[in-house]
Order: sequence, then C-alpha cells, then structure tokens
Amino acid sequence: MSQKSPEAEPGRSESESGQPGRTTDPAHTSSAARLAAFASSRGRYYAVFLAVFCAVLIISNISATKVIGFGPIVTDGGAFLFPIAYILGDVISEVYGFKAARKAVITGFALQILATFVFWLVLISPPGPGYENQDAFAAVLGFYPRIVAASLVGYVVGQLLNSWVLVAVKKRMGESKLWVRLLTSTGVGEFVDTLLFCVIAFAGVIPGLDFLNYIIVGFVYKVAVEIIFLPVTYRVIKLVKRHEPSYEPDADAM
Repeated sequence: MSQKSPEAEPGRSESESGQPGRTTDPAHTSSAARLAAFASSRGRYYAVFLAVFCAVLIISNISATKVIGFGPIVTDGGAFLFPIAYILGDVISEVYGFKAARKAVITGFALQILATFVFWLVLISPPGPGYENQDAFAAVLGFYPRIVAASLVGYVVGQLLNSWVLVAVKKRMGESKLWVRLLTSTGVGEFVDTLLFCVIAFAGVIPGLDFLNYIIVGFVYKVAVEIIFLPVTYRVIKLVKRHEPSYEPDADAM
C-alpha cells in the first residue's frame, strides 16, 4: 500500500518560498493574508540589504548632481545606480514586508540628511592653504541639498507606494505570480518618484522640451531596468526566502 504524498493531497500546494503544505482550500482562505509569508526584519540578511540600500541612495544622489546628455537623451548621473534601489526595495518588501521596507526608507533618508549637514559644514568652512577648488566644490555639492530634498519627497512617496502596492497585491494573491506584484508596484512607485524628483530637483534648471524629455526618459529607463533585471530579482528573492529561517506566514507585515 502506498501513501499519498503531500503534493497529491487536494488543497495542498508548494509556495515560491519552497515551503510545502500551504492550504488553498477556499474554506481556509477567506483572508488572503493567510497565503502570504514574510520574514522578520531581525532575520539573517535584512541588515545586509539595509546597508546596500542606504549606500545606493547616497551614491546615487551625489551622482545626480550632474545632468548627462547622450545625444537626444537627457538624464542625470544617478541613472547608473538608482534603479537598483527599487530592486532592493522590491526584495525587502517581498521578503520582509511593508514595515521593514518603511524602516529601510526612513533609515536611508536619515543618512541622507546627515550627509547634507556634513557637506554644508564643509562648504561653509574656510578653505585651507593651497586649496583652490572651493568654487568647484560649492558648484557640485552646493546643489546636493536640492537633490536630497527632491529625492526625499520623490523616493519616500514613490518607494512607500511601491512597497505598499507590492505587499497589498501579495496579501490578495498570495505567493503566486511574483512578476505581477513586482511590475505593478514598480510602475506606480517609479512614476510618482520620477515626476516628483524631476520637478523639485531640475525645474528651471533643464529648459523646455529637454525637461519633458528628462521626465519621460527617467521613468521609461527605470521601469526598463526593473524588467531586464526581473530574472535576477526572482532568483535573489527565492534564495533569500529559502535561507531566511524566519520566513513564515504573517498577517501583520503590513
């Protein structure tokens, strides 16, 4: 006599996290939250993602002080690295939940404010003997507070929307169709972020149609990077879920 395997039992399925036995019986799924799992922000890898996330934000915002033109395409130096911040935000939201993602955003911008304060102190300090680059320093990092203000408004609103939409879709759909929540959340978050950042940072700096070009290119580019890196994001998320011991159902991760 053979025994039924768990996979053969009706109403049983295996989630993307590799955890078998989640019930899909309608009697047990009146709340979609039961299908969603999250890890604790005190888990094994959260601190690593948080550190990389904050570093990406600071490096991107310093790089964004330079406007770049590739032929008809207008962007800024932050374009090289900043889209990775949204990918990291997706990983944190998917694995650790909205509260953990909000904590990462707040921590990142607390460090941005600290960096702004330090740059301001250095800027107003008198140059020492032999230092002849005060004007160049002021021209670059003197613009940084405006970049940080734009990034603060745009990214906080955009990333929190990104995280909220991703977790809300996960609560509704469960562990299946990861690509749906990644692309949906990114589309919403990146659009709001790009619009707010471009208006606050470069309105009046980039002229006329070039400014419209800057907004459109920024949004399309960021979403394109998300789509291109989707297979990598998938692999990272699955790997972290598999090796994060605290990854389990949690209806309170919102």
